[in-house]
Amino acid sequence: MADAIANPGRTFSRRFELAGFALGFGLGGFFDGILLHQILQWHHLLSGIEEARQDIRVLILTDGLFHILMYAITGVGLWLLVCTRGEFAGVGADRRLLANAIFGFGIWHILDAVLSHWILGIHRIRMDVDNPLLWDLLWFAVFGLAPLAIGWIMRRGDPAPRRWMGGSPLCLVLAVMVAGPLAALPAPKETTVMVLFRPGTTPAEAYAAVQAVDGRMVWVDQSEQLWAIDLSNGGRGSDLYRHGALLVGNSIIPAGCLSWIRT
Repeated sequence: MADAIANPGRTFSRRFELAGFALGFGLGGFFDGILLHQILQWHHLLSGIEEARQDIRVLILTDGLFHILMYAITGVGLWLLVCTRGEFAGVGADRRLLANAIFGFGIWHILDAVLSHWILGIHRIRMDVDNPLLWDLLWFAVFGLAPLAIGWIMRRGDPAPRRWMGGSPLCLVLAVMVAGPLAALPAPKETTVMVLFRPGTTPAEAYAAVQAVDGRMVWVDQSEQLWAIDLSNGGRGSDLYRHGALLVGNSIIPAGCLSWIRT
């Protein structure tokens, strides 16, 4: 029995593995929808789309459809779990299921960040702040990367997790992911923001966006997609997301790092 417990190489059926992933993925969606959409009300599913934002009924409807999808995914996970219930008799099955669920929870938040926040732009973690990218990155690190790492380590079956908690390079990477965005914050009175516009945005459309937030163009790169804008007249950088901005920040570093999206 001791050898079985110490052996992390036990294999489980594909359906058992998928059951944990689906349950964690669905719970990640519920966590996002219930906490951010309903309790904190930081955003709705389509808060980044101007037309949808004009009608609260549309926002509530799409949130409901989103939760139906999460119910379906969670239901699939429960069905797979019932189908493979015989595997719980084996050593380490409960740990494996929990590890896969935590892993799936992290996968949901990574997928949501990359697809919904940065590619489609249908919402951000917080829509009413001047630097939504900071909140996106913090959420991505805490609820995406950290659960992913925890689930992966648990899947390895290490019976003594304290051996890696103190000095693991992975912990250092996670700490940098959280501290990096904080370190990139500008001085409190900084009014110049870097704006990366979505692919296909014409210079005229970009200039119209600057005017819409009562800003002043300071600098524009050769591609005319990356702009430096002065908002000293009181304009809000977050409002630029309603006018074609893909990324708004007070530093050229994140804009430059993500400028590959333009191509």
